[in-house]
Amino acid sequence: MTEALINNNTSVDADTQEQPIHKPLRNCVEDAVEMYLKQLDGHTTTDFYKVVLQEIEEPLLRCVLKYTRGNQSKASEMLGINRGTLRKKLKLYDLHK
Repeated sequence: MTEALINNNTSVDADTQEQPIHKPLRNCVEDAVEMYLKQLDGHTTTDFYKVVLQEIEEPLLRCVLKYTRGNQSKASEMLGINRGTLRKKLKLYDLHK
């Protein structure tokens, strides 16, 4: 199911015609990374992998917590990480309450 949600970019209506509903998550990430690299305009960067993960992780945690209405147990289960790891990440991004 997760892969279907990530890669799904169509929806079937009552007439069973496919209608685009949104870009797959991977395409959104690819577009954002390409835009960032274009803005570098030939300059170099280091730790780019780490920067990208940090930029993605914080909004991911925020959205999942919102989806689970702040339930950290459900959020950690949904993310596939243990609650201790989730709490550590929430503290890192100052998302803990």
